Amino acid sequence: MKKIVFLHPMKKTPTILITLFTISLLTCCSSYDKVLKSSDYDAKFEAAMKYYNEQRWSRARQLFENLTLYYRGTEHSEDIAWYYGQSLLKSTYYYSAAYQFKTFYKRYPYSERAQDAAFLSAYCKYMDSPSYTLDQSSTKEAIAELEQFADRYPNSPHIPEANAYLDELRGKMMQKDFEIAIGYYNTESYRAAVVALNNFLNNYPDSPKREEAMYTIIKAGFEYAINSREDKMKERLQQVVNNFDKFAATFTNSKYTSDCQNIYTRCKAELAKLN
Repeated sequence: MKKIVFLHPMKKTPTILITLFTISLLTCCSSYDKVLKSSDYDAKFEAAMKYYNEQRWSRARQLFENLTLYYRGTEHSEDIAWYYGQSLLKSTYYYSAAYQFKTFYKRYPYSERAQDAAFLSAYCKYMDSPSYTLDQSSTKEAIAELEQFADRYPNSPHIPEANAYLDELRGKMMQKDFEIAIGYYNTESYRAAVVALNNFLNNYPDSPKREEAMYTIIKAGFEYAINSREDKMKERLQQVVNNFDKFAATFTNSKYTSDCQNIYTRCKAELAKLN
């Protein structure tokens, strides 16, 4: 007797779904490519807004970019510039978005969106700022732009947010400058360490790293002094003593006091020999 085998209809379902999905995707792509290449700019604008509202940022971005030159100077130019910037921002193209928003508030200074554009330009620079271990050029640009925004719009509702970003960016710069200065000490570039740490204290007088910076100045200063020519040694040792006096007056219960006291004692002994 022949064995009858029944094929379960569900086994074909994945293949059918994949086929339908592929057809739908190709149709969608074909439709998008067609509107992107179209010379019907009104239809292209409608499609760009449709993709934007559907949160399909990549497609909206490309269409708005395509529309920018065509509609420049027309009633649609402001909307296109705004939504193009938003599409760049939402696509996380922060550098390009910052440029676009900056261009927007310069081109449309009386627009009701100008203030938001100025803030978003600075915000995108903030988002583009890298880790403190990397080059901080973009961090400096972000700080400058946020400060300019706060000066230009002191009553803006974005001010608390802008100030929070400024605090974060300044903290990043502070950490970078401190580690550079400590790096000089660790590589036995003692004079450079003293200069860099003094600059650090001048630039960040309220830094939580102030105690460690002053302590390292004493250590670096002593190493620099005792390795100096004899005619320079006395002056440099005296500077270490002066720095110790400042440290002791500022931090009465420091964990570094014992080490600093030992350096102070050695300085006094060396000065006595020189005298």
